[in-house]
Amino acid sequence: MFEKECVQEPCVLLKNTTNTADNHPPHRPDEAPVVAGASDGGKEAEREVKKKKKSFWRWPSLDFPRRKAAKYDLAKAENKYQAEPGSYRTFTDAPVSKVHPAAKEQLEQDVPDKGHIRCNYKIGPKLGQGGFGFVYEGTRCKDGLEVAVKFSVKSPNMAYIRVPDHPKAIPMEIGLTLMANKSPRSPQIIKLLDWEDNEDHYIMVMERPMPCMDLTSFVKLHGECLDEGTTRKVMRQVIEAANACITCGVFHRDIKMENLLVNQDTMEVKLIDFGCGAQMKKFGYEVFSGTKAYCPPEVTVNGRYHAKPTTVWSLGILLFMMACGYYPTDYDLELISKRRWTRPGLSQECCQMISSCLQSDPQQRIDLEKMHLHDWFKSAFVWWAEMIALSIPLLTLWHLAGRHVLVAPGASA
Repeated sequence: MFEKECVQEPCVLLKNTTNTADNHPPHRPDEAPVVAGASDGGKEAEREVKKKKKSFWRWPSLDFPRRKAAKYDLAKAENKYQAEPGSYRTFTDAPVSKVHPAAKEQLEQDVPDKGHIRCNYKIGPKLGQGGFGFVYEGTRCKDGLEVAVKFSVKSPNMAYIRVPDHPKAIPMEIGLTLMANKSPRSPQIIKLLDWEDNEDHYIMVMERPMPCMDLTSFVKLHGECLDEGTTRKVMRQVIEAANACITCGVFHRDIKMENLLVNQDTMEVKLIDFGCGAQMKKFGYEVFSGTKAYCPPEVTVNGRYHAKPTTVWSLGILLFMMACGYYPTDYDLELISKRRWTRPGLSQECCQMISSCLQSDPQQRIDLEKMHLHDWFKSAFVWWAEMIALSIPLLTLWHLAGRHVLVAPGASA
């Protein structure tokens, strides 16, 4: 498990902002997420980014031919999607930057032999690695619990966050994971068991469900796409995880197949990796961190997006890829925007669910809180209810047949 999470590149920062404050100054809750520019020449760098903005957004795979952004009412969207910020403060003093290879190499050599994590956990083989660190198998010494231990190198100007019950600011990923684990904790969110913050790296100890694999591997194992019933089971849990994050004040920002673990035996799903996340805030975001393939069109068109409709879009992409086995084409998105998209083998309710999520206008998308009430899930409930109702007389007949007491209609026993 976790190998796909680690092999993937770190979150993509699609727009830079500058920050000249010192000593990790607190940001107001309604400010954009923290991704600062360089301390020297920051304004000049920002101007260069603006000059190159048009060419930067040329993503061939994300060409939305049906987008008509002029109708997008930003003020109305701010009012509709605002969320009251929690008592969390974000800190930073510079940009998130790539980690030097030598730092990663040094981390791999030295970290497993230091700190209280090493004293309380037995570190096993490496499960995988990514742009900022490594994930290892682990075992808790006191009870033998199987865990996953993630070692992450700190970038020179990493973002921090201050959360309740912790006197000091802590790395953003740790803070968001702690927030998402607040009671009552959703079982669909990976559990953070322990953590350690060091000068040049931090360590996270998480539950390791067994057996499990990431959703990408699970889908490939089933022939590149899932049947509608299995897709429904997965989506129901992912929607629950997304809503749980929002309720806890966390905007995950990178919900995708690689960040979902599936237990093949129980079909339980868990959301992992809050490294691209941000805290919920009242107004829209201007900095996008996440995976380009799941990026909603309003980011490129308007340069501003909101947590809930963006999450709905990424869930729609996820649903489409699970049900169809490929990323939606421009033609698919064109039909979806007109709500005329269908696919052989998928129910009408499933197609409607996809269309409700992947509307180019974020205000036309289904509300995140109402996704679990869609007819696609209701139809599944009705089907099960009908099967249960049907099974009662069948079981009675089978029971009588087993006793050899089959009675003809109108005859007395």
